[in-house]
Amino acid sequence: MPPADTTADSRLPAMILDHLSSAVVLLDRELRPLYLNQAAEGLLAVSQQHARGQQFGDLLRDADELVVVLRQALASGVPFTQRQANLTLATLHKTVMADISATPLPAEHGLLLEMQAMDRLLKISREEALVSSQQTSRHLARGLAHEIKNPLGGIRGAAQLLARELSDPTLAEYTGIIIDEADRLRDLVDRMLGPHELPVMSHFNIHEVLERVLGIIRAEYGDAVAMRRDYDPSLPDIEGDRSQLLQALLNIVRNAVQALTEHHTPDAVITMRTRVQRRFTIGKRQHKLVCRIDIIDNGPGIPPDMQDTIFYPMISGRADGTGLGLAIAQSIIAQHHGLVECDSVPGNTRFSLYLPLDA
Repeated sequence: MPPADTTADSRLPAMILDHLSSAVVLLDRELRPLYLNQAAEGLLAVSQQHARGQQFGDLLRDADELVVVLRQALASGVPFTQRQANLTLATLHKTVMADISATPLPAEHGLLLEMQAMDRLLKISREEALVSSQQTSRHLARGLAHEIKNPLGGIRGAAQLLARELSDPTLAEYTGIIIDEADRLRDLVDRMLGPHELPVMSHFNIHEVLERVLGIIRAEYGDAVAMRRDYDPSLPDIEGDRSQLLQALLNIVRNAVQALTEHHTPDAVITMRTRVQRRFTIGKRQHKLVCRIDIIDNGPGIPPDMQDTIFYPMISGRADGTGLGLAIAQSIIAQHHGLVECDSVPGNTRFSLYLPLDA
């Protein structure tokens, strides 16, 4: 009988911990990290090698209160749990929300710290509610469209028949107005519903589409807004409908340009950034790889009371806006099993489009 592979057995616990979605940190009695699994390295934005030898509190900012509680847990031997704690990372100057559980280990082994990032879970919950609301609004819009377009067709047909019977040109002008307005309402309803065709899927480089968007924006607005690229050259080809994704990206970039020009933003700039993101959840499915496209502008931002409704049809922050551009963009990305998020404060508005690379 061959001898057991003790080397593989010794690696098994670390391999199991590295495949957990929860962040696990082993601290010694002085609260110095001895071990971080991969989720912990991602949450704290620090490598295990860099964290070793430091105080755990040095990995965070304004962590004095948390350090006191952890020392009390060590001294008393009583586990400690804190829900939705805000952790400000020392490396990124970024705050993340996490549930924290600290368990004192027997003898002199220190403290086992488990952290579950809540930011993404809360976002997923909000996204599911948003997707559900959008599906409901689309069903409602389709039902209303059917009820509106049927009588519009009758009105238009009757106006055409009436126009043939009228000999007075001044009266024919009125029937022409009826026909034109019926056509305008029909086109408005069609735009509310978004693209009717199913996506024609093919593989292509998303940067080619972004360059096409840049070309169109330059042709329309000239040098009114500076455009910056921040592309990840390692991004693989995506599968999607090139023309539909072009339309979705163009709608979002146009919105940004219009916001910047209408408010006369000084040093107006739009940044288009691409990245690969790993283990990202869209709806109820976690994807190994997604393509993330960020459209970032330094404009006035979206009013807080509108941020939850900007993807609904007919919602616009501009006096002459139709409120259809973002709704259509969201509908197109949803057809590609993706997601659009928005994060906006004055001076920094970011629309993030996520498209699966493993669909």
